[in-house]
Amino acid sequence: MTRSRWLVWLVAAAVLSPGAVRAQDARIRDLTVSGGDIPVRLMGYGLVVGLDGTGDRVVGGFSAGHTVRSVANLLRRFDVEVPEQMLRTRNVAAVLVTAEASPWLRPGGRFEVHVSSLGDAASLRGGVLWMTPLSTAPDQIPVATAQGALVVASGGGSRTAYAVETTGTLPSGGLLEQPLPSPDYSTAPVLYLRQPDLGAAALIAAAVNAELGEGTAAVEDPGAVSLTLNGEAASSPAASLARIGEIRVQPPRASVVIIDARAGTLVAGGDVRVGEAVVSHGGLTLSIGSPSGGGEGVPGDLRMDAGASVQDVAAALHGVAAPPQTVAAVFEALRQVGALPAQVVIR
Repeated sequence: MTRSRWLVWLVAAAVLSPGAVRAQDARIRDLTVSGGDIPVRLMGYGLVVGLDGTGDRVVGGFSAGHTVRSVANLLRRFDVEVPEQMLRTRNVAAVLVTAEASPWLRPGGRFEVHVSSLGDAASLRGGVLWMTPLSTAPDQIPVATAQGALVVASGGGSRTAYAVETTGTLPSGGLLEQPLPSPDYSTAPVLYLRQPDLGAAALIAAAVNAELGEGTAAVEDPGAVSLTLNGEAASSPAASLARIGEIRVQPPRASVVIIDARAGTLVAGGDVRVGEAVVSHGGLTLSIGSPSGGGEGVPGDLRMDAGASVQDVAAALHGVAAPPQTVAAVFEALRQVGALPAQVVIR
């Protein structure tokens, strides 16, 4: 297999037409979180049972003894006493259960649950989570429970795909049994940006003021926009927040280049152009802003015009089968000399 075949490129073009830019307008509710909408995180410790010999590999309390003790304690609740040294737990796995629930969820509501193995189980496939209490902290009273058959991801049928079978989900396996503290709408509402940005906060505040009147919104900092509801809006804060959430704005796009140095995946966001520079790495020389422009047929010698897009540079490097590590080094070097006015994130 040639290097050019295993090098996979995914490039998001940064130059958009006006129509495409308008299509990227976003609702305020998609960019922010209301001060009362912060999810409640839940956790618990439980057992997955019914495994086909792929559970924690322990015998008589050796290795992961917590699994044996957990099974013994579970049976003891049903007045069944079994010595720990007699237990074999290949069909059982100790797991950590985590979830996020909306603060507006009421008792009887269901939510998604994630399950992860704590011991040395080989797979959780086919297992069932025993009823597990969930609380906001280990020392708090449980407010929910989780149980049900696990859904474990598969490799998709590909021989090269790798699937982790020591984690799983229960799409509706969580059940809220105690009320959660509900947010108080009597206090002044605040919109918290999911991605703090001063420009985005200013755009949101301006859009809200244009819709509900000047003075309704004010920028506190890059991550928060405070709201002052007056008149009719103050009589129904929930309805006003819903109305604000549907207002559309055009958030600024960050200039970021993300490179996966192992797989070779590259994603560029924002209007990113490359200025004049020369980068030499190994047997590769990249010249941007060459008077002649275009390549001259010399192996390893790439010449491009100044102002080339990140997509053009990526395509040129791809054309000479540059490995992912070289691509990452080239873009990082362009950033360091100031030819690439964007943040470079190498994973």
